[in-house]
Amino acid sequence: MRMIGAALLLSLVLVAVPRAGMGEERPAVAVFPLELLDTSGEAPRADQERRLRLLDGLLRAQLAESGRYAPVEARLPEGSPQIRNCNRCDVAEAGRLGTGLALSGVVQKVSNLILSLTLTLREVPSGRVRGTWSADFRGNTDESWERALRWLLRNRLLAPPVPPG
Repeated sequence: MRMIGAALLLSLVLVAVPRAGMGEERPAVAVFPLELLDTSGEAPRADQERRLRLLDGLLRAQLAESGRYAPVEARLPEGSPQIRNCNRCDVAEAGRLGTGLALSGVVQKVSNLILSLTLTLREVPSGRVRGTWSADFRGNTDESWERALRWLLRNRLLAPPVPPG
């Protein structure tokens, strides 16, 4: 009788354990290159473009390492407007790539000191926004940009779901 009780308890535990890592398919997400919205009035800077590409790689790597998403590198067709101005063209391109989600982001530079990073996750094909998360940060350096992205991933996009109630 004791063995039956232990087996029953074990089966209940196995049913309750999330199946992450047990062959459960991760949702594919089209990850678009981050864009810069520079409203500072300063001349364009090559180091900022390099930082955007640095964050692109970090974003895809962190999503893959999380085990929650299967990132797919995505780009808009040549000559397309930026994602923030293209009326959900990211969703159409993500659909063409066969993913169920589209992730885009913008770094807004207000000044060399004041910046913000916003990530938006949309469902494909509806375009419904699953989440928009922003982080303000200070300093136009590799370290500050990376720190903002890591914070958004850890505390927003990849944060454990909050149980209802």
